[in-house]
Amino acid sequence: MKKNKGKVNTTEKEFVFGFRAGRNDCVLKVPLQFPVQENVSDLHGRLMLLHKIPCFVENELRSTLSTFIESETIQDYDREAELALQRLTTGEVDIDQLTNTWAKAYSETTLEHACPEEPSWDEDFADVYHELIHSPASDTLLNLEHNYFVSVSELISERDMELKKLQERQATEMDKVMQELGKTMTDQDVNAVASQHFDAQQVLENKWANELKQVTHIQKQEYQEWVIKLHQDMQNPNNSTINEEIKMQPSQLTEESEPGARLYEEQRQLEESFTIHLGAQLKTMHNLRLVRADVLDFCKHRRHGSRGTKLRRLQTALSLYSSSLCGLVLLVDNRVNSYSGIKRDFATVSKECTDFHFPRLEEQLEVVQQVVLYARSQTSKHKDQPEVPRNGSSCEDKNQNVEKNSSNILPGEFYISRHSNLSEVHIVFHLCVDDNVRSGNITAREPAIMGLRNILKVCCTHDVTTITIPLLLVHDMSEEMTIPWCLRRAELVFKCVKGFMMEMASWDGGISRTVQFLVPQIQNAEARMDPPGYLRRSACSPCSPSATAPSSPSLVPRGPIWLSISRQQPPVAE
Repeated sequence: MKKNKGKVNTTEKEFVFGFRAGRNDCVLKVPLQFPVQENVSDLHGRLMLLHKIPCFVENELRSTLSTFIESETIQDYDREAELALQRLTTGEVDIDQLTNTWAKAYSETTLEHACPEEPSWDEDFADVYHELIHSPASDTLLNLEHNYFVSVSELISERDMELKKLQERQATEMDKVMQELGKTMTDQDVNAVASQHFDAQQVLENKWANELKQVTHIQKQEYQEWVIKLHQDMQNPNNSTINEEIKMQPSQLTEESEPGARLYEEQRQLEESFTIHLGAQLKTMHNLRLVRADVLDFCKHRRHGSRGTKLRRLQTALSLYSSSLCGLVLLVDNRVNSYSGIKRDFATVSKECTDFHFPRLEEQLEVVQQVVLYARSQTSKHKDQPEVPRNGSSCEDKNQNVEKNSSNILPGEFYISRHSNLSEVHIVFHLCVDDNVRSGNITAREPAIMGLRNILKVCCTHDVTTITIPLLLVHDMSEEMTIPWCLRRAELVFKCVKGFMMEMASWDGGISRTVQFLVPQIQNAEARMDPPGYLRRSACSPCSPSATAPSSPSLVPRGPIWLSISRQQPPVAE
């Protein structure tokens, strides 16, 4: 019950309690303020302590005090009710106003009389799109999305070309200035020219950014209105020409691709697939896939139709509003933005195609920033609680880093972005990692590993049945990542993910999932390759197409098999 926020009339009443202690008759008199705002047990304890009441009358005092407070409170309520009825009968209170107030309060607190929630535009559009994408109109939707994608891609190409020309012109101008440095030009003149170049680039980039934002906004609005209208036309039984036009419309995603694009499509990745059963008593089948590719290959669309392009676009669209979502783990730094590193590349890919269902990436990141700031403000209120340091790093150092910039996140934390405009992914888990993941002595308690556990838990609770995980917890290879380093890292990730997958059975009841382990591509690393065919022997000989591995130390056999998939060889035949 909510407390009355208005003015409360208090009255003082005397509580009298008599008891006998030996031959003495004792009487306790205590003034109490009604209504009593404190707990009866607390009041009873204070009376026992302050007045040194004998313990043998403790229970009697508690019952007498409770009865007194209850009876006096009821009498006060009855007295207030009588006064309210008198004001009602004498006309001091407006009966109509009182009736409306009671009716409003009753309707707001009673579910059966509450007004139903009005469906939002996003929910209506989601239902309509889900129905159309599972109908013969799916080709029409994909063709329209592809046309929008090509339009934005051409606009981005124009932007890149104009920026390139500006940079070349500025580079030529800067060379001339540097040649005149010390003759007719000074350092201040060079700095002024550099400042002008920077301002010109910023103006041009802002111009194109605004134009892209406007174009994508118009495309999204037109697309949603067209989808709603198409659904209405298809629901009209008198309009049979719509269905015939949809059936006869040729697909624009099967056009002949460019030779370079087709070659890239055929050689872009190598993969090996396994089927395993995990569990002690109730075994669950899972699909594992080891893939060598760039992490952004799962996000990019092909501008020219090539083998498998239409199937991937269709599969992603069919499962957009379903219980079979696809997720991707992207390793990022502790800043929530899209200005540097892999985050900038991912943001560039996400802008190449308009998202017709979810907000833009920048808008989603702004929401994440607000959530992080709120979480940090709540965490700062509990600084006195001790934390257990992980992996030798003190929590005090981490708290100091957070205090420096409260908008940053800690290693092991992640934020989620939703997308409908990526090639094979619906959800991206942006997992924060630090430079410690490149060392060779991390353990199962590493924040990045614990972040993977939390990501898998989110996958279980939100119907993400396919998840792509960087096997080595890096997106690119470096010189210190030798074969022993890769073996240790792969075995650690396999062991931890296996334990997390077995734990998932208690979270979702044991649902079959697909886990893709991603290995980064290696450029100019022929010296680190294994003999030809080693991948095929090491990966397939100990593990049958349906291998049971409930007690195996890792999900797939041990051995130096992962570096060898970077060899430019044909994929293993399934």
